[in-house]
Amino acid sequence: MLTIDQATYDAIVAHAKRDHPDEACGVVAGPEGSDRPERFIEMVNAAGSPTFYEFDSGDLLRLYREMDDNDEEPVVVYHSHTATEAYPSRTDIGLASEPHAHYVLVSTREHGNNEGPVEFRSYRIVDGEVTEEEVTVVDQLPAPTPMTESSV
Repeated sequence: MLTIDQATYDAIVAHAKRDHPDEACGVVAGPEGSDRPERFIEMVNAAGSPTFYEFDSGDLLRLYREMDDNDEEPVVVYHSHTATEAYPSRTDIGLASEPHAHYVLVSTREHGNNEGPVEFRSYRIVDGEVTEEEVTVVDQLPAPTPMTESSV
């Protein structure tokens, strides 16, 4: 299950609507091993395409170095579909290289960049296997549980 705060959910949806008719893409980083999507990072779709997304290799390298420096990992990898449902394509499945990440897809096919609901779905993609998961949107993520000696 993906638990995401309302502000991050809204930021992902706003990015998808703003970039329509091209696909939008980005990452939400969180502390390593936490499964907490905390830091929203909007990326540029280097492909500039309505049917395909591609992270700019230089931007992606900088992002991974930054996450490494901050002891973070990609908790959510998101992109939008502009003309199809929010389900991973064969290309999306082939590009899924983060086995612990939640792959979020937002479909803007119904309303484009106008007001109106979007389809927002999350998947785990491991070794080509796609599993849809429940998405829970909360006002804010609960405070992290501090590590104690007994929990180590």
